[in-house]
Amino acid sequence: MLDILSSPWATIVATYSPRKIEFFGTLLIQLIFFWLPAIAYTSLDTLLPAFSARHKLQPAPKQPTAAEIKHCTLIALRNQAQSILTSLALIALAALTARPSRFRITTTLPTLPELTRDLALCGLLRELIFYPTHRLLHTPRLYRAVHKVHHEFTAPVAMAAQYAHPVEQFVANTLPIALPPVLLGAHIVTMWVFLAGMLVETATVHSGYDFLGGVARKHDAHHERFTVHYGVFGLLDWALGTDGKGRKRKGD
Repeated sequence: MLDILSSPWATIVATYSPRKIEFFGTLLIQLIFFWLPAIAYTSLDTLLPAFSARHKLQPAPKQPTAAEIKHCTLIALRNQAQSILTSLALIALAALTARPSRFRITTTLPTLPELTRDLALCGLLRELIFYPTHRLLHTPRLYRAVHKVHHEFTAPVAMAAQYAHPVEQFVANTLPIALPPVLLGAHIVTMWVFLAGMLVETATVHSGYDFLGGVARKHDAHHERFTVHYGVFGLLDWALGTDGKGRKRKGD
């Protein structure tokens, strides 16, 4: 697969500046890999109502209304616009200070071993950044001021993945995904693959459906109970006793 893409990728790098490649490529990934799955999950109620009803994790009385989903979509659009403008501002700042792109943009694609290694490291770093950030947002003061917005959806839908206070959008939704590939000095394509995967993941775990191997159950439980499943992959939830299995945490 990487061999097939090598020639067109080399042409792109030879034709466009690194800054254009970084900005427009990242924009395209954000638009495709969040909105397509989010719209698909949200449309199931209309397109396949019987299938949707069978697989909903939460009962009908808890489901958001059409008006609430519309409001959620508008907030998600605002937050994605915020992320896009943040990316544009960082690229513009780098241009003004004559600094290179934060990612490697070369005519060659990353090798499969490099891609696999960096994606695994990015996933681990995201867990290490997101878990404590998410736990911090559940402290009383920050919950009331910031995180309560996201938890308005006790029965989450895919669009609610980016339904958040602007502060949370930056510190919990953007930084834990953007920082790992930056810290690793990853290839831009590696960053895009990681970003695409995380966008599909967050839309999926907020979908409210059980037909996806149960991946939405844990985050659905978090929205219902608030005190379990703070992480992305469950590693730190398991280690720190917040995986909902009743084990005591250290210091309890």
